[in-house]
Amino acid sequence: MEIDSTTCEHGLMGRLFHWAKALSGKIRTNMEVLIERIMKLARDDPRRVVHSFKVALALTFVSLIYYVRPLYDGFGVAGIWAVLTVVVIFEFTVGGTLYKGLNRGIATFSAGGLGLGAIYIASHLGEAEPVFLGFMVFLLAAVSTFIRFFPHIKRRYDYGVLIFILTFSMVAVSGSRVEKIIELANQRLVTIIIGGAACMVVSIFLCPVWAGEDLHKLVALNMEKLANFLEGFGGEYFKLDEEESSGEAGVCSKDKLLFLNGYKSVLNSKASEESLANLAWWEPGHGRFRFSHPWKQYLETGGLIRQCACHIEALSGHLNTDIEVQSEFHKRIAEPCMKVCSESGKALKELASSLRAMKRPSSFSAHIQNCKAAIADLRAALEASSPDSANLVEMIPSIAVGSLLCDISKCVEKISESIHELSDKANFESAKSTQSSHIIHRGSVKPLTGDTRHGNDDNYVHVVVINVNSTSSGASLP
Repeated sequence: MEIDSTTCEHGLMGRLFHWAKALSGKIRTNMEVLIERIMKLARDDPRRVVHSFKVALALTFVSLIYYVRPLYDGFGVAGIWAVLTVVVIFEFTVGGTLYKGLNRGIATFSAGGLGLGAIYIASHLGEAEPVFLGFMVFLLAAVSTFIRFFPHIKRRYDYGVLIFILTFSMVAVSGSRVEKIIELANQRLVTIIIGGAACMVVSIFLCPVWAGEDLHKLVALNMEKLANFLEGFGGEYFKLDEEESSGEAGVCSKDKLLFLNGYKSVLNSKASEESLANLAWWEPGHGRFRFSHPWKQYLETGGLIRQCACHIEALSGHLNTDIEVQSEFHKRIAEPCMKVCSESGKALKELASSLRAMKRPSSFSAHIQNCKAAIADLRAALEASSPDSANLVEMIPSIAVGSLLCDISKCVEKISESIHELSDKANFESAKSTQSSHIIHRGSVKPLTGDTRHGNDDNYVHVVVINVNSTSSGASLP
């Protein structure tokens, strides 16, 4: 049987057409997904877009060393170090840029000076010059590398020590072969300073992103996440009706997934907090943050918040427990447990709000006292119960929940003490000072014990004293 060549061609062309059509559709779909991811990344934090333009601006500025002829004649090929410096040290936050810029500048200057000194000494040793330079490279590289293992050096100056090793090795090695080493080192140092200065100026004065401010907001946000979980846990665990649960816990059913999972990011926030605190240490005073702002206290507060989040993680495991028939003990402890959840959540929200506003916390103490009263009721319910072998197994989950809530309330108290300590060290504004303008409306009116009469008994003047802020004044009323 013969096969028509036209049919074969049409079949081949048809398959190629469908393949090309499917490929173009796949490419279009992938492009749409990529564009959507890019747009989401920009919407999540618009500062990322601004940072990209800031880096581009700094690079364009230092590239003038190559584009402008007089500058190129002065610096020559060494101008590339300015471009490399911008690429290497320009970070997202001001603290990150200052951390790398100052470390790189100081390390380059000190290592370059030591390298030139080593070359000068070696030049007077004759044939022993390479032996001396090799020994100096070995010694300084070994000592500097060992210093990097110190935790404080690792945290604050690790990048600078790395640049020190690199610069000294380059200067010492090239000095024995390159003529005019001092002129070359001077050109590289100047171009590195130009690149670093361009990064710092653009980073600080053009839409700055402060690491300290991000740390401040992160700690407050973590407290709010824990508060949202606690305010929603009671109604969810004790199986209240949707209307009652939303009224008591303040969490709607559509937000259930948010408060159930929001606390999980708090457990993994240690690395971010430590990194931001380290970068904030390099930043100058700005806004309400002084140069000596107690960033270390934020780490202590963050550690207490994560400790509370660990208890909450254990508490969240009880949400998956199916309680088909609620026991009498379960119903008895429902009210105090929900009160502990609600008051602890409100206390955390008050603390987070005061921290955001950088004011001394004042109104949360009532929630702490209510929480303590609810814990006392809970303990009384636990002590009053007399479990037997029949209902002990049913009571264990409820007892575990009550125990965890007691631990969480203690953590909330520790967090409040840490916030108070932070407000004292950072000189937060007192909440009472904001009400001074309204205190005049809170005066008291007190009549005198006697009446001053003039003439007839029907016509007299009644004298009263108005106290405003402990200041007395007389007023005559007919």
